[in-house]
Amino acid sequence: MKVIFVEDDRVAEVSEGYARNYLLPRKLVIKASPHALALVAKREAKKKTEVDKKRVAMNELAEKLAASTVTVTADVGEGGKLFGSVTAADIAGAVKRELGIELDRKKLDLREPLKVVGEYSVPVKLFQDITGTIKLNVAAR
Repeated sequence: MKVIFVEDDRVAEVSEGYARNYLLPRKLVIKASPHALALVAKREAKKKTEVDKKRVAMNELAEKLAASTVTVTADVGEGGKLFGSVTAADIAGAVKRELGIELDRKKLDLREPLKVVGEYSVPVKLFQDITGTIKLNVAAR
């Protein structure tokens, strides 16, 4: 029997007894009628267009981030070493303050906190396979 799983719109072939006795009573699946298959195809097409729109928007955001430089200031000791460190949360806050772009700090790919004054390139994972780069300037207060 061909069924459509409600949770993820996956179409599968299952045994008739399994569908009738387990899946259908628990409303985990619906029978795969031509009308239901058409609805699934329509939902998949809509989902694909939404993903494509988001992909275009994230590419534009990656270009905007690459063209900008963000500055974070911190207290500095001798030799240009910071008293603390610049973390992903500090960088996300600076991007929001200077560029007006909300970034999740968890998406910033800092291998370790920055502890020295200087210029850095910080990768940020924006969407599936799209990664942008933030030019970061760590300066003394």
